[in-house]
Amino acid sequence: MPVLEIENLQTHFRTADGINRAVDGLTLKIEPGQTLAVVGESGCGKSVTAMSVLRLLPDPPGRIAGSIRFMGRDLLAMSEAQMREIRGNEIAMIFQEPMTSLNPVLTVGWQISEAILLHQNLDKAAARSRAVEMLALVGIPEPERRVNDYPHQLSGGMRQRVMIATALACHPKLLIADEPTTALDVTVQAQILDLMRDLKQRVGAAIMLITHDLGVVAEVAEHVVVMYAGRKVEEAPVRELFGNPRHPYTRGLLGAVPRLGSSLNEAASQTRLAEIPGLVMSLKKRIEGCVFAGRCAQATDVCKRVSPALRLAADQHIVACHYVEVEEVRA
Repeated sequence: MPVLEIENLQTHFRTADGINRAVDGLTLKIEPGQTLAVVGESGCGKSVTAMSVLRLLPDPPGRIAGSIRFMGRDLLAMSEAQMREIRGNEIAMIFQEPMTSLNPVLTVGWQISEAILLHQNLDKAAARSRAVEMLALVGIPEPERRVNDYPHQLSGGMRQRVMIATALACHPKLLIADEPTTALDVTVQAQILDLMRDLKQRVGAAIMLITHDLGVVAEVAEHVVVMYAGRKVEEAPVRELFGNPRHPYTRGLLGAVPRLGSSLNEAASQTRLAEIPGLVMSLKKRIEGCVFAGRCAQATDVCKRVSPALRLAADQHIVACHYVEVEEVRA
């Protein structure tokens, strides 16, 4: 049974200018122990998808339709009280910007203990001991002392580790990590990614990794969903996607990644990074054809009129493009 199964998710926001279709028909699933990356440029609907899973979007203006099943249970059919039992307990989330996500007037120990007290039926002393244990687990030195620190007393990397410790304190079955390495320097990024890999093996949680950093995806994920303008345009195992991208948007993303040392190579230094021309279409208008048609050099009239269905282009490789070459797939 998949840990998370999303079918035809539609998250729309009613605004004065019309309906903003932030997520428009997304389908994906995450298996136990799997790390699934959801990638795409800013505004494509990645974070809104995560908020939809946890039902953290206010209604109005947000409206969620479709199906979101967690361990076979329909999250959209649950009451708010039932969702509070799941949030932070069975499904945990690492939010962007740990400095703003942590409460500046509470110690990090108390913020970790809060979820434990709420969900694990432990007393304050046991919850504090668990908080110290979690700080040690995520590699924070002197956890017995650091448990009394406030967020401003910690570096950015240590605050991110506190966020991970808080998310894992109740041993969730699904961890949603929203841009977990944003604003961190490269050495701290590497430490956080190593930590997430290590903790996944220890705790056994499935991870939904939301990012626009393809380097992070290559480092930790096993499967990738590429989103554009609220829709899934490609999905494949990591090696297959990086080695053989099928959708023009995915090829554009990979072409825009700088190559380390390319400036030292005379031939490579004369080649500019690939650029995806144009802008994302307004999501307040119904897009009839392919969402990427306005920026695609290969687009034809049919692309602008007919929305391409997701097609199995190769083994476990799904693409939404009229002109993708379909290989013979093993049964």
